[in-house]
Amino acid sequence: MTTIPGPGGGDAAAPSSLSPSRASDFMQCPLLYRFRVIDRLPEKPSAAATRGTLVHAVLERLFDHPAAERTAPRAKALIPGQWDRLLEAKPELAGLFAEDPEGVELTRWLAEAESLVERWFTLEDPTRLEPVEREFFVETELESGLRLRGIIDRVDVAPTGEVRIVDYKTGKAPRPEYAEGALFQMKFYALVVRRLKGVLPRRLQLVYLGSGEVLTYDPVPADLERVERKLLALWSAIREATETGEWRPRPTKLCGWCDHQAVCPEFGGTPPVYPLEIVRRGGGERPAEG
Repeated sequence: MTTIPGPGGGDAAAPSSLSPSRASDFMQCPLLYRFRVIDRLPEKPSAAATRGTLVHAVLERLFDHPAAERTAPRAKALIPGQWDRLLEAKPELAGLFAEDPEGVELTRWLAEAESLVERWFTLEDPTRLEPVEREFFVETELESGLRLRGIIDRVDVAPTGEVRIVDYKTGKAPRPEYAEGALFQMKFYALVVRRLKGVLPRRLQLVYLGSGEVLTYDPVPADLERVERKLLALWSAIREATETGEWRPRPTKLCGWCDHQAVCPEFGGTPPVYPLEIVRRGGGERPAEG
């Protein structure tokens, strides 16, 4: 595939796969999807997202220890080391606390991570769990050629062979009317796992550490068929936008947290020159500008 140097410093290329997060990006705002996937514009790390990454790392590493040692004190003791590993992998994260020379904000932030880790023990008992997979990368290709991929936090398999897919969330559980949106990611994973393993997951489980709640759902084949149809429709829309270069912004309350306001038309900005070839609707083609 021919690639073109993108504004974000990487090579711009037409998207070739879909993950739950990128599917959600497109549903939230097609222009945001373009900025992240095609333009690859840089985004500042956020304290909340980084805390989520840290907590996920701690919960994953806890299962390296024997069952009897999977205690809350042990888990909290893993936090400093996992934070050091994150900093080593991504030194730019130190900038989150660059204006905190006394370490007050960092101390509070780490304490918040401790609270989230500790709350997990009120929701699940890790001494009774033996995950078969942790941070499990999955990928499959549909008959249409669309590749689906993602990373599952945890996969449990019962002695009877029943599969449970678990995802940790460091935020609060959504209100009931928004639960379907939250389950979209899990049904996506269930679809991929069924195609890879030939097994319909018995249970999908979202563990919300921010509010101390667990959302569960037992999928049926019809659920996965609907998700597949939705993904194919999304992919069709993404391919059309890729070919035409028409990525329309979709303003919502979430715009206030977007890193790309400076280049968004909704905020008076101008997007970067589109780095891919444009296909005219009439069938003719013209090379990308720039």
